[in-house]
Amino acid sequence: MMIKDIQKEFLENRNKNKDVWRIFRVVSDFTDAFEDLDGIGPAVSIFGSARSDKNDFYYQKAVEIANRLSKEGYAIITGGGPGIMEAANKGAKMANNVSIGLNIELPHEQEINQYVTLPLNFKYFFTRKVTFMKYAVSFVVMPGGFGTMDELFESLVLKQTNKIGYFPIVLFGEEFWKPLIEFMKNLKDVGYVGENDLNLFKVTDDIEEVVSYIKSETGFI
Repeated sequence: MMIKDIQKEFLENRNKNKDVWRIFRVVSDFTDAFEDLDGIGPAVSIFGSARSDKNDFYYQKAVEIANRLSKEGYAIITGGGPGIMEAANKGAKMANNVSIGLNIELPHEQEINQYVTLPLNFKYFFTRKVTFMKYAVSFVVMPGGFGTMDELFESLVLKQTNKIGYFPIVLFGEEFWKPLIEFMKNLKDVGYVGENDLNLFKVTDDIEEVVSYIKSETGFI
């Protein structure tokens, strides 16, 4: 066998071994999450920018929203990091309710914020997103960047394609979301999304409306 053939076989076997171990890591992500979150009761996942500081308007609103939802009996789930995630965990902890952080291993080493009372660490984004969806009865989406948009559109696609049951999604911050809503309307106008697709979410600036909407839509009254 030529040296090039030996090298090729070695590389192929090494990649196969990597894939096998990757499967075990995926299973480990799911197993840990399913064991730790079993029985937490109704929960709301809150998304938003990791870059918002404590003086940011939406940081303060996230604290209030999480606190109000916690007092209504909902556990709060976030990505476990800083910014809006920290704010939501803070609001939950202030209400002495379950404050969950689904942390993701990143090159810049995101750390679990101090307000998380039930931390979980994930290696993969997709296992983390499955957990967000599996253990929440609703999403509240605060202003944010690419990660926030990823989580928002993932949930919208699942609702649009009926891959999940009825699942209320709230976008908080009318001014921030206005350009995106206009873009979605343009998608509707050219036929890329349906008329009813624009009803897959609710946009509001009112914290009490967020709480009452989630309670009524989830039947948790």
